[in-house]
Amino acid sequence: MHKIAVLGAGLIGRFYTMSLLNFRGKEKIKVVCASSAGEAKAFADEFGIPRYTDDMAEAVRDPEIDTVIVALPNYLHKKAVLLAAEAGKAVLCTKPLATNAADALEMLRAVEKAGVFHGYLEDLVYTPKTLKALDSAKNGALGKVLWARSRETHGGPHSDWFWNKELSGGGAIVDMGCHCIEIARSFIGKDSRPLEVTCWADTQVHPIDAEDHAVGLVRYDSGAIGQFEVSWTFRGGMDLRDEISGTEGTVWLNHWLRTGFEMFTSVGQGGYVAEKAEGDTGWLFPVGDEIGALGYVAMFLDMFNAMDEGRAPRETFYDGYIVNTIVDASYRAAESKKWEPIDIQDWRGADAATASGMALEEYDSDHYLIKEERMPNGNLKVILKHKSTGEISQIFKE
Repeated sequence: MHKIAVLGAGLIGRFYTMSLLNFRGKEKIKVVCASSAGEAKAFADEFGIPRYTDDMAEAVRDPEIDTVIVALPNYLHKKAVLLAAEAGKAVLCTKPLATNAADALEMLRAVEKAGVFHGYLEDLVYTPKTLKALDSAKNGALGKVLWARSRETHGGPHSDWFWNKELSGGGAIVDMGCHCIEIARSFIGKDSRPLEVTCWADTQVHPIDAEDHAVGLVRYDSGAIGQFEVSWTFRGGMDLRDEISGTEGTVWLNHWLRTGFEMFTSVGQGGYVAEKAEGDTGWLFPVGDEIGALGYVAMFLDMFNAMDEGRAPRETFYDGYIVNTIVDASYRAAESKKWEPIDIQDWRGADAATASGMALEEYDSDHYLIKEERMPNGNLKVILKHKSTGEISQIFKE
């Protein structure tokens, strides 16, 4: 049994606590820390947590605690993780790992030097649909992944600090692009090095200094492209979708809207509908198991099983660091309007020389296959390229 300190009593701390109280039945939350003693006490009373505090160091250094969960605003992640490393406690940190790559690397080095277990709480890599799709991709169902597109959009985050880039590190890119980037990495392959980014970002709606809408492309040394689309300007709730295309197949994932639970009401359903829902009348898209659908349950199952089994979890601080390097490059690209290199100070994946190039399928000893297509008359048209001359030709098969 692990004894846990939860740092943060906001929405993400609530989701984490709900997951931890239900997923394995072995762990116990012993202390919660919030920005004020009153907030911490109310949270502790609601969830039956025996101790509460507004002192982060007190919560981390509590002698009964062996695991610290960081569910704090972005600018506090580094402080919390360094405290946990110093105290020799296992530490699990929400996304993004840090507000920039330099801080993320410092955090990574701190936990590795201390020899403590560390996990990056990237829940959207752990959704049931994503885990199933990743298994299929690993087993070859998609062939070589060429393109991974991930989209997260809604009307904007729920707390004031998100909107202040001095506290958050940016806008929609650092808030949600971190999800999309790691989803793409997971499908493309974490041994494939991200090389460069191009990105458009702008502030279209809200009176803030950070971007509320962005689209970016990340180029990998395997030849694959990762695409992220993030927005705080989307109306109608939260839209979470992924699309992965490979040489042998395609996966479409819709995690939140149009997932099979749709309800119309003219009077309202009488309470909370789903995260980022904009209203409670008209057509609604409730979620039957919100913490399960968003990946929190499977994420913590992996984290604590990995801790007990002496292995690394699916998502570590190293993953969080790589994501932060891509986010940093995205911001540079949005400013320069050019492709910007991704500065990875500590690369642990495959070398570029081992990355595969263009996926070419042989048709026969003289030709590559470009495409096969069944025509309206029933014949099979085969389009070929000659290996030596480069000539494009076609043949028909009945």
